[in-house]
Amino acid sequence: MEKDISNLRIDREKRNSASGGPRWARIWIVTGILLFALAGTANFVYSRWNRALEVEVTRVAPPAQGSARYEPGIVLNATGYIVAAHKIQVASKVLGRVSWIGVDKGDLVRKNEVIARLEDEEFRTQLEQARGQLATLEARLRELEAGSRPEEIALAKANWEEARAELENARINLERAKNLVQEKVSSQQVLDDAQARYDRQTARVESLKKAYDLVRIGPRQEQIDAMRGQVQEAKGRVAYFSTQLANTVIRAPVTGTILEREVEPGEFVTTSFVGERGAKGFVVTLADLNDLEVELDINQNDFARLKPRQHGVVSTDAYPDRKYEGFIDEISPEANRQKATVQVKVKIEKPDEYLRPEMNASVAFYEDRPAQADAPAPAAQVTVPASALRNDSVFLVVRGRAVQRLVKVASMTREGVRIEQGLDGGELIILSPPAELKDGDRVTIKKG
Repeated sequence: MEKDISNLRIDREKRNSASGGPRWARIWIVTGILLFALAGTANFVYSRWNRALEVEVTRVAPPAQGSARYEPGIVLNATGYIVAAHKIQVASKVLGRVSWIGVDKGDLVRKNEVIARLEDEEFRTQLEQARGQLATLEARLRELEAGSRPEEIALAKANWEEARAELENARINLERAKNLVQEKVSSQQVLDDAQARYDRQTARVESLKKAYDLVRIGPRQEQIDAMRGQVQEAKGRVAYFSTQLANTVIRAPVTGTILEREVEPGEFVTTSFVGERGAKGFVVTLADLNDLEVELDINQNDFARLKPRQHGVVSTDAYPDRKYEGFIDEISPEANRQKATVQVKVKIEKPDEYLRPEMNASVAFYEDRPAQADAPAPAAQVTVPASALRNDSVFLVVRGRAVQRLVKVASMTREGVRIEQGLDGGELIILSPPAELKDGDRVTIKKG
């Protein structure tokens, strides 16, 4: 029995060898694993805690002191096309063939600058003929206005006196013939011939006397007036052909830019449009690119939001970062029934070389609401860029960390977002905060 109990005693050396090694070895293995995990965790926490996001910032401008003006908000956005306010198709006033054209598309021309010439030989010939006729009629008028020359008066008087002398001789011959007939010396035929010569000479004296009187007093006033009318008519013909000749030189009616060149030397131009293959109706198309408008078709449902002279901001698809002030300059007096729209034209106040006719353009209209005199002054507001706003909050940079702050938006303006509460001005805020940015994260400011 005692022998059996002694056999039940535990052999510790065999137990250690059976469990895979000594105890101290297992302790070192576990300790190494724990130290490795702790080092990884510490490295993760350290890198996470010290990571800094690079951000772009701007400083909030302080609110204007004593300002109680209402900042307008956008009431309507509309799209359309830029057009020249005054697009001119320069036509010829006379028929003719183009002999020279001195402009091309895109050229800037000044008012009254010569842009084309037509062949003018025919017009020069007509002008010379008219001038010759005028010279002839003016000479005739001067003759009538001057009256008869002294030599003409003397000649008429001499003819009259000569006729009187012949009349006296005819009277003497008539008296002699009467005496001879009474004495029956001559026949009755001799008396009749003498009487006929006397009567004829008497009539001639009267005629020459009237001619002398007419030469002495000069032409009638009616004749002078009639000749003056003919001279005036001739002057009109000269002026007309002078104008026709001047019209062969085509000038720019306004200062502007050539949009299209329609003719070439040798082509025939007319005073009315004939057709693409026939004579051309105009020479060039030009417009003043400093006088541009945006043509919009406003839906009738939105038309009530607009009013004459309402201001807005114009932008283009080509240069979306460039903004231009404008105002409603023209509203169509009638609507388009098929489109259910009303045409509105917005005048661009200060266009530049970036704008071109027929460009796509957008207009953001703003509503101006002046503050009432008895209304309390609005709270001081600051303006921040729209990119700084995220979920009604902004991120500030405070001692190298991002601090999220809730704000109350007052309105959207052309300058940005008006903040009514949450910012006082002077804060450093983050623009376009990254999606992974959280409150309390370390940040560095992007340079440049």
